[in-house]
Amino acid sequence: MYLLLLAVIYLAFVSLGLPDSLLGAGWPVIHEELNVPVSYMGVVTMVISGCTILSGLTSDFLTRKMGAKWVVTASVIISAGVLLGFSLADRFWLLIVLAVPYGLSAGAIDAALNNYVALHYSSKHMSWLHCFWGVGAIVSPFVMSFALTSKGWQQGFRIIGWVQMGIALVLLLTLSLWKKTEDAGEKQKSVGIAGAIKIKGVPFMLAGFFAYCAAEATAMQWASTYFVQVKHLSEELAAQLASLFYIGMTAGRFAGGFFTDRLGDRRMITLGTCVMTAGIILMLIPTQSYGLSVAAFLITGLGCAPVYPAIVHSAPQNFGRENSGAVMGILLASAYVGTTLVPPLFGVTAEKLGFEALPLFLLAFALLMAAMTHISFAKAKANLATA
Repeated sequence: MYLLLLAVIYLAFVSLGLPDSLLGAGWPVIHEELNVPVSYMGVVTMVISGCTILSGLTSDFLTRKMGAKWVVTASVIISAGVLLGFSLADRFWLLIVLAVPYGLSAGAIDAALNNYVALHYSSKHMSWLHCFWGVGAIVSPFVMSFALTSKGWQQGFRIIGWVQMGIALVLLLTLSLWKKTEDAGEKQKSVGIAGAIKIKGVPFMLAGFFAYCAAEATAMQWASTYFVQVKHLSEELAAQLASLFYIGMTAGRFAGGFFTDRLGDRRMITLGTCVMTAGIILMLIPTQSYGLSVAAFLITGLGCAPVYPAIVHSAPQNFGRENSGAVMGILLASAYVGTTLVPPLFGVTAEKLGFEALPLFLLAFALLMAAMTHISFAKAKANLATA
């Protein structure tokens, strides 16, 4: 039963990653067919992100009322319906309307699953689960590419929508596998958002997680432009090379799962930070050869790999199992704020300073993340020692 439920949760993480890169992969065609500027994708993603933040903040309340299994299952069903709705949208405003339930469902799945796994499974499974999210995110562009060469971008959303429906059916059929006896901490009254922020170490972890996710998202979104603007490569080659960051991160999470239980979450964060920083420093070496930059993005992705899973997995141990749901919700909300606001901020910065500033920008956030997480772990340890 344990292994079967774990397989179902892995499948749910694939479900979470599948839609994430679908809109971006199809947008060059979508915006032309809907007759809107290419920049309008930012409007859609901002709505999705805003609703995801709201969902993250309310996730603890929903999970305590409904249970993780129902939150995840209902959210996957909603996500599938929204994707099928995207395939029928023939007006831009319909994308905006559909972005609301999509963002709400994505945030609910993310928070509920991360908290459930942090409470009930070891660190290695958290690492591998996030690796499976990467598998879902990597698959979607290939699905959209196939759709664009056959029946159009609508088919891409339709295919992923029906796949999501299939995953939702599996979740419905396996509801009985989920843990029936909840932890004592999960039964207690929630401390709420305000109470969670007051826990020693939480504000520093929020800042650290914000900084990490800001750096990760900025590297992902601007890698291709960096190769074009700084290394003067073609757009096609730059797009291919930019995927190395994603590949490095996904491969790193798979490999990290084999030794993360021995090292522990804090050491994995430290190790990841060191590797990530080394990759960023490689970007700073002035050379027109793009080979070093390719290695730099791959190494940076490898360094990023353990940080996200280790931070979310450490929440129950650092801040108490009874507070885990509330802390997880605000942690993920801080992550979404970072991924939403900081990459556009770098875009504005790069217009003034040039895209050569990317590694300095990433380094600043990496160092901020390292400092904040270190302080958070220290305060959490001191708090546990006096408890």
